[in-house]
Amino acid sequence: MLSAYAARLAPDDPLSALEIGEQPEPTPREHWSTIDVRAASLNQHDLWSLRGVGIRADQLPMILGTDAAGVTADGRDVVVHGVIGATGHGVGPDERRSLPSERYPGTLAERVAVPTWNLVPKPTELSFAEAACLPTAWLTAYRMLFTAGGAKPGDRVLVQGAGGGVSTAAVLLGAAVGLEMHVTSRDAGRRERALEIGAAGAVEPGGRLPAKVDVVLETVGAATWGHSVRSARPGGTIVVAGATSGDASPAELRRIFFLELRVIGVTMGAKEDLVGLLNLLVRTGVRPLIDTELPLARAAEGLARLNAGTQFGKIVLTV
Repeated sequence: MLSAYAARLAPDDPLSALEIGEQPEPTPREHWSTIDVRAASLNQHDLWSLRGVGIRADQLPMILGTDAAGVTADGRDVVVHGVIGATGHGVGPDERRSLPSERYPGTLAERVAVPTWNLVPKPTELSFAEAACLPTAWLTAYRMLFTAGGAKPGDRVLVQGAGGGVSTAAVLLGAAVGLEMHVTSRDAGRRERALEIGAAGAVEPGGRLPAKVDVVLETVGAATWGHSVRSARPGGTIVVAGATSGDASPAELRRIFFLELRVIGVTMGAKEDLVGLLNLLVRTGVRPLIDTELPLARAAEGLARLNAGTQFGKIVLTV
């Protein structure tokens, strides 16, 4: 079957490790289902895999991809919840948590096998391309805002780093439920786009906000951490789901304990979060913002755009 996979590990040039070609069909397993992939979206996780983060040389070739929507053998339209393990469903109770493309082949292929428990019905209101955007970036944004961050209508939220999948999802979701969303970005065009999709304010990194915020969504790390801590109100919450610019140093511990800030880590979300996210999209009419849609055979173009950081919204591969 046609697949986009890591053929080697290239820490300094991830795109050179990518190949598009034939890979073996999924192996049938008890309590697992094979789905025909209709669409899959790209994430920074795919670039990290090509660099060799999270996989070893003896696992190669490894099909990339954590997100997918498709059709089961009995004709059901489904979305893949990408957190495998932890709950024990389909993999055994002692298996550590992983994502597709870490221990098992990923979703950038014509077919993918996942534990049957991980399949969630796709609402008819969402296209396959829209549904494929959800299991990593949108699920993470949903959990950061509502499950971990506890944001409620009227709250003020700061999103560090406009334009990426998580930050774009957070702005759209937050604005839809009455949150006052603010973003940062070095790029004036991205700041303007964030305002167009519902952000109440957009400033340069480290810029002054109109007031302290109730919740900060942090995925950048070292480059923005100090600003995140200074922007939170006393008793506020900082939710961390990434550190693309490296670990923060110093940690600003004095400010954290003196202001009684909560710092919470998030990695994607639970299956229940994905169900809640799907319901929210159906009821509000909010839809994922798709930057680029390409056929699977052109996965290299999509990953190159992701690597360049020029996208605004999700990059989707269709099968």
